[in-house]
Amino acid sequence: MAKILLVTGSSGLIGSEVCLHFARELGYTVHGVDNNQRAVFFGPTGDTRWNQQRLARELPGFAHHELDIRDRAGVLALVRELRPAAIIHTAAQPSHDRAAAIPFDDFDTNAVGTLNLLEAARQAAPEAPFVHMSTNKVYGDAPNRIALTELATRWDYADPAYAHGIAETFTIDQSKHSLFGASKVAADVMVQEYGRYFGLPTCALRGGCLTGPNHTGVELHGFLSYLVKCNLEGREYRVFGYKGKQVRDNIHSLDVARFMAAFVAAPRAGEVYNLGGGKDNSCSILEAFQITERFSGRKQIHTYVDQNRAGDHICYYSDLRKMRAHYPSWDISVSLEETIRQIVAAWRSRPAQA
Repeated sequence: MAKILLVTGSSGLIGSEVCLHFARELGYTVHGVDNNQRAVFFGPTGDTRWNQQRLARELPGFAHHELDIRDRAGVLALVRELRPAAIIHTAAQPSHDRAAAIPFDDFDTNAVGTLNLLEAARQAAPEAPFVHMSTNKVYGDAPNRIALTELATRWDYADPAYAHGIAETFTIDQSKHSLFGASKVAADVMVQEYGRYFGLPTCALRGGCLTGPNHTGVELHGFLSYLVKCNLEGREYRVFGYKGKQVRDNIHSLDVARFMAAFVAAPRAGEVYNLGGGKDNSCSILEAFQITERFSGRKQIHTYVDQNRAGDHICYYSDLRKMRAHYPSWDISVSLEETIRQIVAAWRSRPAQA
């Protein structure tokens, strides 16, 4: 009998990639939880029903559950019914800009929703590895205190201690997080605590820019996907502050799913990992423009807003050494350029109503 995987946020970028990877490569029967909240948070452009339909079409045996993770009784009932072999939690309110307008929805989804899942797992599936998709926003704007050097097209760390990027030991305290970052801190720490206090096999993955061809990018969330969409549609892309030289490390959703699979195969209790593309897959907005133009053949139209987003990182890329040490069979397999090429191709083939 096939093992059951429960994935929250299954119609999103990471959730859908996880569903496909675990079903096709590892033989799991996949149950997805998603109620299309992204469309509520971001409007029609955030709608992910197309991805839900794709999973139903491409994955034999895929079961969709129209469930809100804020429904504590519903979450517990589902976990009790399925007794999953693993739980991967990717559902979230994902925008630090949007959170300020919907603080209760943000916290109830990100913090309370995660607690609902953790407690359901403790009660009904305590041996199931629990993988939580956290965020690098748990570090707040503290990375901006690192000495930087300004290069022609990007900012970079001037302090050699950060030559490999930000490690998991970096402070999450005494900094501005945005309300989104704060709600994700609460979830992140709770995931750790259920691992450390109850001995459950849990980990929090502090993602950098998670991306790939199945992202429904919008202006407030989904940097590369939205940038490419603007390029292809001849739409103006707004750059918020830092001269467009702000740096992010970008990781393809497949490499996220591959790391989750490595953790599920050999879980630890209460771990945290900075899951990003690392320095090799990092780029500034200006550099992303250049790569996208090369694949699309279209000039990027953009305007500059001389005001950075509150709590935004000037330069952030993940130190991947802990992940590689704990799971040496895992590494980045999709380059930044290949990722952007795939995103360009995907937007060109996406149904118009998406």
